[in-house]
Amino acid sequence: MHDPQNLVDNPRALARRAAAWHVPPMSILEMLHARLTAEKIGQDRFGNTYFQARKPLPVYNRKRRYVITANGQDPTKVPPEWHAWLHHTTDAPLNETRRYPWQKEHQPNLTGTPGAWRPKGHEYSGGQRRVTGGDYEAWSPDGAPAKNTP
Repeated sequence: MHDPQNLVDNPRALARRAAAWHVPPMSILEMLHARLTAEKIGQDRFGNTYFQARKPLPVYNRKRRYVITANGQDPTKVPPEWHAWLHHTTDAPLNETRRYPWQKEHQPNLTGTPGAWRPKGHEYSGGQRRVTGGDYEAWSPDGAPAKNTP
């Protein structure tokens, strides 16, 4: 039986529930910690704020870099220009304003949302899956070929 409130079977209910669980952008403890132990480096076009620790970590001998995202804790909302800086690939954040015509705008991960990509024939897309060939034989632990059941 299909339950419309079941979040696994109903992606629209999952999206509504996720919107209801909105996390505040920056908690008081995160803000206090950032002001005491780090310096603000910048902010991207999505509102994410980037920090770098004032002292280097003794193990890595480099300063810790981190981000406080604007709308909840979703690391996929970090654009590639800042991702390179966060992972110490570049010393300074890359230029966000210089865009080539072939570059697309950054999008967060849409998995689990109504905007997620679904292949042709997916049951949420309402299509029928292509019939597979009959050349597959399932492995059986006793060595005998398993019977194919449609």
